[in-house]
Amino acid sequence: MRFDQHTVVLLVRPAEAPELPLDAADRLRDAHLAHQAGLVEQGLVLAAGPFLAGDDERLRGFVVLSIGPDEARELFHNDPAVRAGLLAVRVMSWMVPEGNVRFESVPMPVSMLEAASGD
Repeated sequence: MRFDQHTVVLLVRPAEAPELPLDAADRLRDAHLAHQAGLVEQGLVLAAGPFLAGDDERLRGFVVLSIGPDEARELFHNDPAVRAGLLAVRVMSWMVPEGNVRFESVPMPVSMLEAASGD
């Protein structure tokens, strides 16, 4: 059997994440979304999105990439929310039977305003 290998990034809120004023946190979320949208535009992200109502509130998001783990670590350590300490990155390889998972290109929001608008 043949396998496809993808890189998965889990975005985790660290226990020691700083408490920021609402406006600063909003700006960082927008910068995070813009960073992620840039990775999508480069063709590096296959799928991404936040976790909602999970058993572990520290788990914030999931990204599947078309690049290797080392490159993913480097790219996500440049994410503004990671640099600010609001998110930490956990990177791993994910193997699935070849052709079992398919990804389609879809646009990513570049800000919370765009995400909330539903357009």
